[in-house]
Amino acid sequence: MTEIKSHEFDQFRQRSRGQYRLFVFYGPDQGLISERAAAIASNTGVALDDPFSLVRLDASDIQSDPGRLADEVNSVGLFGGEKLIWIKGAGADKRLADALEHISATEQHESYVIIEAGDLKKGAALRKIGETSRNIAIVACYSDDARSLNALIDAELSEAGLAISPAARALLIDSLGGDRIASRNEIRKLALYCRGMPSIEREHVVDIVGDASAISVDEAVDAVMSGKPDDLLHAMQKIASSKTSVFLVLQNCMRQFQQLEAMAAEMQLKKLQPSQVMQTLGRGIHFRRKPVLENALRTWPPSELAREARRLQATILQTRQRQALEDTIALQSLLSTTLHAARFNRRAG
Repeated sequence: MTEIKSHEFDQFRQRSRGQYRLFVFYGPDQGLISERAAAIASNTGVALDDPFSLVRLDASDIQSDPGRLADEVNSVGLFGGEKLIWIKGAGADKRLADALEHISATEQHESYVIIEAGDLKKGAALRKIGETSRNIAIVACYSDDARSLNALIDAELSEAGLAISPAARALLIDSLGGDRIASRNEIRKLALYCRGMPSIEREHVVDIVGDASAISVDEAVDAVMSGKPDDLLHAMQKIASSKTSVFLVLQNCMRQFQQLEAMAAEMQLKKLQPSQVMQTLGRGIHFRRKPVLENALRTWPPSELAREARRLQATILQTRQRQALEDTIALQSLLSTTLHAARFNRRAG
């Protein structure tokens, strides 16, 4: 069993070269998953610009053809050498888990396999295989805490040759988190803005990062939950004008549905009212947002909460695969969810 905790990854990366050929990355932070998968890919020594050495697949390719993974692992590249099979969009599908289990039992192969999964629950087939096999390194990717964000800020600003005041650092940490790639991009944007200055101050963070983006993202998520398409469009305009990544809206919306799914299960199990479960599982939610989420718990069927979370996760994958259409795909998906919420509100009314 080789399970790597989120905070252990940097040390693991330094010592993992040559020790493992099979890797599974999972968790709620899709940006961190992508970043860490790329770090391990660079560690393999496989030429990532060689289409005969690097094979990129979607998890659906394995679902439709379960033998595909074994075929790719055991085949030899056109010019020989090691191969890397990089699979994105994995979830709870058992076919991929079975294929990985078969590969892990066969130690005589010269291919690497990297699998990027979503937020797998404990007991999910793919996660279970990774946690029980000695040949698979499974890496948890959870949102950055204050310690991780401080390390990220130090690394990026050190590279840019910039100092940052304590007040500016505190505000920056409050404004980041949730997605590693988005956080890194915000820090780099701030560093570019402050290039040549003696130090980054609080007002610089307000100008470039500030709290406006987080507020706009919450407004967009609440509009979706409330079934108010006009409010969603208004919030999305603010997000676009602030140069905030639409990915954050999709991710926060997906997480909100996942949280509501857990709350709905708790309500059903313990016969609780929405306001009661909000007191236990919703402690981190701002008090102004709680009525919106309580209403969603009253109106959304639990099965629909789970389905919507999966659909939003699939949308995130689509935006990664077709980045040129990211904004269009995201808006269409969010509007669809908003209209579902409106329909459930009408039924409840």
